[in-house]
Amino acid sequence: MREFRVEPIGVVHSPIKRNSDAPIQPKFSDFEGQIEVFPKFSAGLTDVDGYSHITVIFVFDRCSDYELMTYPYMGDSKRGVFATRSPYRPNFLGISVLEVKSVEGNIIEVAGLDILDGTPVLDIKPYVAGFARKGEDIKTGWLGDRPKKTDGIKSEHDRKNER
Repeated sequence: MREFRVEPIGVVHSPIKRNSDAPIQPKFSDFEGQIEVFPKFSAGLTDVDGYSHITVIFVFDRCSDYELMTYPYMGDSKRGVFATRSPYRPNFLGISVLEVKSVEGNIIEVAGLDILDGTPVLDIKPYVAGFARKGEDIKTGWLGDRPKKTDGIKSEHDRKNER
């Protein structure tokens, strides 16, 4: 396997300071904040303001372990980590689709944040719904219709601390 390196391109500025305060997913978030892109990468933000949403790839930098079998926030039994969106993953990588409010210099104002303050950002990609899937029937595995039923559901972080 070829070696590779990863360098953060920026950092998240968020009102969310602790894992336990983070929304379950961006869809359930009212938090706003900023993605600060480091100056040497800021030219890469050209034309980002033309998109309504971006996909942010980041590091779960406060996770220190992972579980290959985990209790997901919408599950009632353990599932394979790769069939969940748990932060407790072998490579600690996360993704969030965030709404772009504005772009000023090297700062992207975003809404729908579910990312902790100070989190390193690895990449930003425009979210284009037409590119995200081909349009055929989408299967949601063990989730079924659970994404429509979110009241009283606990995050992975909360469930992990209960064990």
